[in-house]
Amino acid sequence: MKEESGMQKEMKWPLILFAVGVFMAALDNGIITSSLTTLNASFGVSPTWGAWTITLYTLGLAISVPIAGKLSDRFGRKKLFLIEVALFGIGSLLVALSTSFTFFLIARVIQALGGGGIFIIASSYVLSKFPAQRQGTALGLLGGMNGIAAILGPNIGALILDITGNWHWLFLINVPIAILLFIAGIRYIQEEQELSRAAVDWSGIAVLTIGVLSLMYSFSNLDGVNMLQSLASPMFYSFFLVGVAVLVIFYFMEKRLEGSDREPVVSTKLLGIASFRWTLLIAFFSGAILASVIFIPGFVEQYLGVSSTASGYWFTPLALASGIGAGGGGYLVDRKGPIWTLSVAGLLSAIGFLLFPLWVEHIWQFVIASTLVGIGFGMMLGAPVNVLVTEQAGENNRGIAVATSSLFRQMAMAIAPTIFAGFLARSFSNLGSNIQSGLADRGIEVPPAALEQYASGGTSGNDVSSLMAGLSKIPDANIRETLLQAVHQTTGQGYNGLFWSAVIFSVLTLIVALVTGRLRQKEKQKQQPEGSLGST
Repeated sequence: MKEESGMQKEMKWPLILFAVGVFMAALDNGIITSSLTTLNASFGVSPTWGAWTITLYTLGLAISVPIAGKLSDRFGRKKLFLIEVALFGIGSLLVALSTSFTFFLIARVIQALGGGGIFIIASSYVLSKFPAQRQGTALGLLGGMNGIAAILGPNIGALILDITGNWHWLFLINVPIAILLFIAGIRYIQEEQELSRAAVDWSGIAVLTIGVLSLMYSFSNLDGVNMLQSLASPMFYSFFLVGVAVLVIFYFMEKRLEGSDREPVVSTKLLGIASFRWTLLIAFFSGAILASVIFIPGFVEQYLGVSSTASGYWFTPLALASGIGAGGGGYLVDRKGPIWTLSVAGLLSAIGFLLFPLWVEHIWQFVIASTLVGIGFGMMLGAPVNVLVTEQAGENNRGIAVATSSLFRQMAMAIAPTIFAGFLARSFSNLGSNIQSGLADRGIEVPPAALEQYASGGTSGNDVSSLMAGLSKIPDANIRETLLQAVHQTTGQGYNGLFWSAVIFSVLTLIVALVTGRLRQKEKQKQQPEGSLGST
């Protein structure tokens, strides 16, 4: 009995520390969005330059994910977790103390290099240390922390700014948390991992870093409004082609290392497993779904007409639902398996997103639809994908397997927001025709010059709330109501495109999960004599 209690304590404390670490790291990219205007003014930079605070952090995360995953397999998860937490804390302190924008950006990269590997290491630890019947629940908790932090980040950032009036506290608050995590990690995280003795493939890590960095940077140059033009832009295709070419070279470099005294960063045998490749596709789709959720507060404010100060509060049900979904998804993985869980998750998410364009017109309807979305995408986070992706990885490849799936999710989260934002921006090209038809329906005649002025007021689509506020001051009630209705209709058209896209991603998740399930059954029936890949 005492032995069982000691085992529970041995698992409980690391899980708590990992959960706090995952929440802290995931929160930081969202928390800064509420302070971009303040940061730009503080350093005297343009919004274009200010956007690099997020871009560089995203690139840093993408680089650190595979590196941390592989190094944790080689040097131990406890050691890498402590290094990641220390890097994140030091990076946060340097960001807060920045006196120039250049130093600020460098510090953000350090911070990202620390934050990127925490979720990977935590998931890998759970999959190695926890009994199989409890892995899903534990991974669900980690996934829930990841999702809730991403959703609530902007609101928490706005709250800290309101309380302190100083952007430095957005980052200083991480320092004591990182210190406590570091000290507690030394004390409570037990490491009994059998470390790989093969030499580290540093050249492979360097090539992989260059390929990922180039690919992710190409995605940051996409323009959702002018997608075709941006695809033809040298800033996109040159970096994209270089990234693809470098990753192809990386694959053949790693293939040559199989069976040598150096262990490849990513096992090409693992990439050769069909169910593994299809699971990476599920990870990509889940990242796109998570990216779509980021736009929901704008829908509440711009389409449902909730004030900017209150719209964040109506985001809370979705955040809570995602936490419940993540925990419930982990529970279902333990009892029904990852395929069943992902199928239910894709179905719930599709139904929730479908309600937005077809039904949601009032805030109570929004709560129902967003709760379904939250539960659905929450179930995708953490447990089912990580269980699937590590199923045939073996002990020495679990870290890099989880890292690879996380990298695919990061790629989707870099691409999808550009596509979704494009729907919103392009919808305002219809504002003029919507105004014309609205005025015609009411039999109102407006001079062409005035009509052109009304139509051009929202073509940028950057600030719908300001546009609505300006139109509300028009003295003629009929014209005012017609124009406000046209803007409302135009905004709805933009968000409808976004939500239909999210429905497609959700249905694709369901379909790919079912395909992966069939492939798993065939692979298990073959019962390959060589077993798992952990023997390299």
